[in-house]
Amino acid sequence: MTDKQNRTLPAQPALCRILDANLDRAREGLRIIEEWCRFGLNSADLAGECKQLRQELAAWHVAELRSARDTPTDPGTELTHPQEEQRSSIQQLLEANFCRVEEALRVLEEYGKIYDRNMGAAFKQMRYRVYTLESDLLAYRRYQQLLRSQLYLVTSPRDNLMGVVEAALQGGLTLVQYRDKSSDDGVKLANARQLCELCHRYDALLIVNDRVDFAIAADADGVHLGQGDLPVAEARKLLGPGRIIGCSTTNGEEMQRAVDAGADYIGVGPVYQTPTKPDKQAAGLDYVRYAATKSPIPWFAIGSIDINNLDEVLNAGAQRVATVRSIMEAEQPTLVTQFFISQLIRMQNLKAQKALHGKS
Repeated sequence: MTDKQNRTLPAQPALCRILDANLDRAREGLRIIEEWCRFGLNSADLAGECKQLRQELAAWHVAELRSARDTPTDPGTELTHPQEEQRSSIQQLLEANFCRVEEALRVLEEYGKIYDRNMGAAFKQMRYRVYTLESDLLAYRRYQQLLRSQLYLVTSPRDNLMGVVEAALQGGLTLVQYRDKSSDDGVKLANARQLCELCHRYDALLIVNDRVDFAIAADADGVHLGQGDLPVAEARKLLGPGRIIGCSTTNGEEMQRAVDAGADYIGVGPVYQTPTKPDKQAAGLDYVRYAATKSPIPWFAIGSIDINNLDEVLNAGAQRVATVRSIMEAEQPTLVTQFFISQLIRMQNLKAQKALHGKS
């Protein structure tokens, strides 16, 4: 890629070593990200962009730079940090490697200006592409996790809030909404941030109820809006394309408005009368049946769904359900979570078998 006529100064050994080390660092980080895009997300587009970036980096990694490498005398090989020795989740692993790539590209951009007059501009544009890749990957990963989530826990205020949520996460829960209508804003924001860290540790999503500002401040995965909250389109302007937006609906008209506005999922209910929304009349199983045939986006049946009426809701066509009290007030939240998930998977398998037999 580089040419001697583009040199601004003769290459110095230290400069070549810096460029070599950061080309290696950027290529290695991109390969780690690419593997997750390929095998974790099954995204050919995202994996392809990683591969393209690696190939462009390789073209700059000329023999002159590689031959300057002197690993035995490099003091950096002995440097480490405790945070580098472990990863608590896929999200942390991806974040660490995106930081690694972006930092390396910045170094290449600055030192490259000395080595080759075209190098700085090339790596500047590459760095912007990596920023876009990071946003696209996070948005894709969030939406794929949403699609895989069949059980949705909506929290209610509890002294042991974190303990209940973690117990549910240990039972396999992958989607949590932080809902608190009574606490002060300072308490809500602190809880949202703590729940976000907890959910991400278990590779689960955290959605914040109502408050777009809290979702942004806590770096949550999205927001859930009621019919009287900020419109979905306005929330999208604030949140950007990378976060999830859900919307409560009670009938077909509200469903269609949410879909048209760009909601990523909807709540369908309340299926049964619920004390969390005493002023709302139950939408009933008829709306569940309607959503099962009409909704073009993921939807969760919600409203006093418990282990006693779950089968009734599933038989009406629900494939995903949300619950509050059944888990938040359970003596053993882990076991209740596991029961819900097992029943949802069982119903999914039954429907798949029926569809298979119907085709044959």
